[in-house]
This record gives sequence, structure tokens and C-alpha cells, in this order.
Amino acid sequence: MIKYNLICKKCELAFDSWFASSKEYEKLKEKALLNCHNCGSQKVEKNLMAPKLISKNKSQNKEQKLQKYKKIKKTIIEYQKFIRKNFEYVGENFVYEARSIHYNNKKKEKGIYGTASEKDMQELKEEGIETKVLPWVEDNNN
Repeated sequence: MIKYNLICKKCELAFDSWFASSKEYEKLKEKALLNCHNCGSQKVEKNLMAPKLISKNKSQNKEQKLQKYKKIKKTIIEYQKFIRKNFEYVGENFVYEARSIHYNNKKKEKGIYGTASEKDMQELKEEGIETKVLPWVEDNNN
């Protein structure tokens, strides 16, 4: 079986279709049996496709993914260490503290970090309070 991305030259609809082989596609095209399911036109042709490459060595591919994951995790942990050192943890009071700083000019020696729901974060954004969401992972190496 082979899958082709096809395009209708009349209505410009792109769609996928399966064929028993590339020869089968050519045979159906030659007999004018291919048509667009949107407009019915027989002006259907193969569209540009990107090949799907599969690594012959799947264990190497898995190892590369694992190494990439470890590198990303290490970077996140480094950010977390920086945040813990340079910001004040306010936990569940993050939304309250962020509003206090914004509306009451309640200055803090350090910036703050903590937890908030997605809804709370959206409300802070609508109020013009700038926040960032960062991924947080457990550092099991400590």
C-alpha cells in the first residue's frame, strides 16, 4: 500500500488517498478514474509530499531522544535553581501577591514565584499584570 497526497487542480482541495501500489495509481489516473470528492473534477494530481524517514537503528533513535530529554531537563533544573536563589516563593498566594505588587505598589526585595491556576493566570494577564508560566520538574539528584 502507498499513500499519496493529491490535489484537485479545479477547487485546489488537497487530500490523501491510499493505493495498492504506485502502478495502481498510474493505471487509475490513465483510465480517468480519479476524481475530487469535493467538486467531482477529474483534474486530480499528486501533490508535493515530504518523505517519512525511519531510522534503521531504532535503539540509536531512542537513545538520541533520551539524551535530548536529559539535556532539556538539565536546563529546566538550572532555571529552577536560579529562580529559587533569586526569587521569593509565595506558593498558593501567588495571585494575591502579584496583585498587591501591581495595584498597591507593594515592593518586594525579590521577584516572586508560586502556583496559580490557568484561569487565575488569564485574569492576571487581562488586568495587565505580566506573568510567565515555566515548566517545573523534580530534581531527583539531590
